[in-house]
Amino acid sequence: MQLNEYVTLGRSGLRVSPLSLGTMTFGNDRWGSDDAEAKRIFNRYVEEGGNFVDVADAYESGKSEEVLGHFIAEGNLHDRLVVATKFTFNAQEGNPNAGGNGRKNIYRALEGSLRRLKMDYVDLYWMHVWDTITSSEEVVSTLTDLVREGKIRYYGFSDVPAWYAARAITLAEQQGFERPIALQLEYSLVERNIEREHIPAARELGMGVCPWSPLASGFLTGKYTKQGPTSSQGSRLDVVKDSNNPVFRKFTEHNFQIVQKVQEVAQKLGRSAAEIALNWVVTQPGVTSTIIGATKLKQLEANLASISLTIPPELRQQLDEVSQIEETHPYMFFGEVLQDRVRGGVKIRKWS
Repeated sequence: MQLNEYVTLGRSGLRVSPLSLGTMTFGNDRWGSDDAEAKRIFNRYVEEGGNFVDVADAYESGKSEEVLGHFIAEGNLHDRLVVATKFTFNAQEGNPNAGGNGRKNIYRALEGSLRRLKMDYVDLYWMHVWDTITSSEEVVSTLTDLVREGKIRYYGFSDVPAWYAARAITLAEQQGFERPIALQLEYSLVERNIEREHIPAARELGMGVCPWSPLASGFLTGKYTKQGPTSSQGSRLDVVKDSNNPVFRKFTEHNFQIVQKVQEVAQKLGRSAAEIALNWVVTQPGVTSTIIGATKLKQLEANLASISLTIPPELRQQLDEVSQIEETHPYMFFGEVLQDRVRGGVKIRKWS
């Protein structure tokens, strides 16, 4: 697989690279890249044929969008690239309508993103997270209006329940709205919960899956031990380890067992742990374009190299087994043991 082997995002006609460049590190003074290094990362990604860049209005309070927009405008690259940004997180403390997924905030957020990106439209607009309040009808109708106004080309959902995405597509089909084309969700060897509902839903309903944090914020690279980072301080997990954000709770005994297995497989194949962990995500069923991030050019180059390798089946099985998610209710009923009782011991192959 190569970076310029493009694939359609879900059932849409939008063609994207198998790796998307996440730009949360751009304009980030805490654990990101300075502007010069960010530009080198961006340029190398584009030079290698990458065409899918991802940002959000919440990244560094909009500064990431500003930096990315400058790079794109400088190279006159918007027509060549698929530019994605996001809305949902509140931009003004104390103002309930400066965040969430209501129509008022969606328009406010998009106008701000377009201004910072120096664009008159974005190619893909993500709802960053389900706000637990706004109806899917309001979200879908608003985003449909934005498509038809020419301000966005497509839209998708990030970090939502699977039922929410399914309801949105049903509404779109029933009422003639534009469909969401993709889901952006955390997915890695230490976070496989989307395999229960989201990936099956996406494959059934024609949505591309764009995993974020495939290296678990760097945890799967092997640079962390139970005592902390093995390299210099300043990495993302080191900076945010004391926050109350559940996304960064990676330091568990089970997860360290997974890291150990990743390192064993990497040693056998003569590759880095990061390449193994990333390749596993990229080649999982249902995955369309995996979001990678880098604070240094050499990290980007290692990430790009990950898609050119093949993990032998026996080693891949070891990774699958050590990271297997718990078989909880009701999913235990869908496994081979109980489904064999449903089928009466007869082998049945589903049509596809």
